[in-house]
Amino acid sequence: MDFANHPCFNAEARHKTGRIHLPVAPKCNVQCNFCDRKYDCVNESRPGVASAVLKPNQAIDYLTSVLGKIDNLAVVGIAGPGDPFANADETIETMRLVHAKYPEKILCLATNGLGLADRVDELKGLNISHVTVTVNAVDPEIGAKIYAWIRYGPHTYRGVEGARVLLERQIEGVKKLKAAGITVKINTVVIPGINESHVPEIARRMGELGADVQNCIPLMHVEGTAFEGVPSPEPGSLQAMRFEAGKSLRQVSHCARCRADAVGLLGEQNGEMIQRLLADATKSGPTETRPYVAVASREGLFVNQHLGEATGLWVYALEDGKMKLVDRRPTPSPGTGDRRWLDLADSFSDCFAILASGFGKAPEAAIGGKGIALIAAECLISDGAGALLDGREMPKVFLRAGGACGAGSSCGGTGLGCA
Repeated sequence: MDFANHPCFNAEARHKTGRIHLPVAPKCNVQCNFCDRKYDCVNESRPGVASAVLKPNQAIDYLTSVLGKIDNLAVVGIAGPGDPFANADETIETMRLVHAKYPEKILCLATNGLGLADRVDELKGLNISHVTVTVNAVDPEIGAKIYAWIRYGPHTYRGVEGARVLLERQIEGVKKLKAAGITVKINTVVIPGINESHVPEIARRMGELGADVQNCIPLMHVEGTAFEGVPSPEPGSLQAMRFEAGKSLRQVSHCARCRADAVGLLGEQNGEMIQRLLADATKSGPTETRPYVAVASREGLFVNQHLGEATGLWVYALEDGKMKLVDRRPTPSPGTGDRRWLDLADSFSDCFAILASGFGKAPEAAIGGKGIALIAAECLISDGAGALLDGREMPKVFLRAGGACGAGSSCGGTGLGCA
């Protein structure tokens, strides 16, 4: 693996190798005064924007599709549209899947650093070699002007206290990354009148921690944010500031301020093909790795059984344009709580959807988190599974509310429905 092929860390690589960002992290744990996250947006090219949000297994199918079309993608990264560690389980699972299927790819993450330190050991185990940490202040008084709030654990912090908590977590995260042998880039958003003169101090502090490079990004105007009226830094002042910061930390200045779903060489816009592949990845339809639909049914004719009661699921495929039963597969035994639903998702990982007459919140979260659509419906199997296998939407008259059946908040794994 040639780490020099990372176009974001090496300016020379940006003309020959590209990257793909997998948009699996919609939630964020920090509200920056210059950021407005947007989904289903194709008109803006900046961080925090994506046209779709994918589940981990959708992301690996999407990646496989893109790699079949583009052959110079050296890097697979996660950069939002929120923060990877505000969506830590989805992030780690996605990187695990990528590392298992494409071990030759450079893996990287871009984060605000708040939740980073807790997961560094996992990053090292997945061979994630590059991490970008956005550090906009090393003085909490300045940070208080940049962040509206930060949410760490059960608490929401504001002002100087919030900026101090964030900085402490960033420092801890960078230290752990360097101890793990991971390359670190510091992103700093340069905000005139706020942190412009403070940037060299950021470079000095981060350089002392062992960070490898710094990327100073001029503030972008984002309508509707607290900083929408703040001007971008002048090119001359930005160059002088980079010169001063460069005395402490090597500078890179070719950043394209990529979207959270960017694909290709730096600066390239996602074309119609990428937009189509990304949209296809969000649909509940058969794929090369997930060709089947599983159904909870008492007799194999109707979708009429609660998932918690099913001791087995009927598995169907589309062959020569016709729906065909290919398996009747047992479900994991009850009594293991949430573990039951994770095991079920693993047992039916070749299915893109599971149909049942009802289910609780726990299986909905566990199975959905594995990229399998869990759909509540009551209908003939031929009407429900047949529509999904054919790539069509199920008629709404068949659909039922999922994740809220019974009186309990989740399925208890007893085999008797919701607890």
